[in-house]
Amino acid sequence: MIPELRSDRLLLRAFDAAEIGTYAAFWESEASRFVGGPCSRNDAWRRMAMYAGHWLLRGYGIWAVEEAASGAFIGQAGLWFPEGWPEPEVHWTVFPAFQGRGFATEAARRVRDHARDDLGWTRLVSCIEPGNAASVAVALRLGAVRDGVAEVPPRIFDVYRHDMGK
Repeated sequence: MIPELRSDRLLLRAFDAAEIGTYAAFWESEASRFVGGPCSRNDAWRRMAMYAGHWLLRGYGIWAVEEAASGAFIGQAGLWFPEGWPEPEVHWTVFPAFQGRGFATEAARRVRDHARDDLGWTRLVSCIEPGNAASVAVALRLGAVRDGVAEVPPRIFDVYRHDMGK
């Protein structure tokens, strides 16, 4: 049900429940502060299950991101549009040990291209918490432009709109 996507260095695939330890370690850390954390291992499990459920309810969703060369689980990326979200979003998160290598940009580009080329989407945003300079840099590398703010209580995001023609 969940298709796999590949890029030069990455495999985007379904989450594997056996990876909960790695996943929970990220969510329990301060590194998760811009994506709704920190939270407990139990809440990390619930997030993993929520992302799996998004696929069932919407037909698209968040993938686990694997570095193809090593097989390491390095983060998550995908398409996100839960109830109450302002618009369909391209989302990315790379675990700290793998940041700074261009993985977030590569994953997000592959997801954006999938939304455009395979799903026929014509609009896509990224909702980024103020202060998340690393994600802003990824959005800008992808050609997105800041286009106001969105409130999803209790959070307020800067909205970056992607050019779906590129």
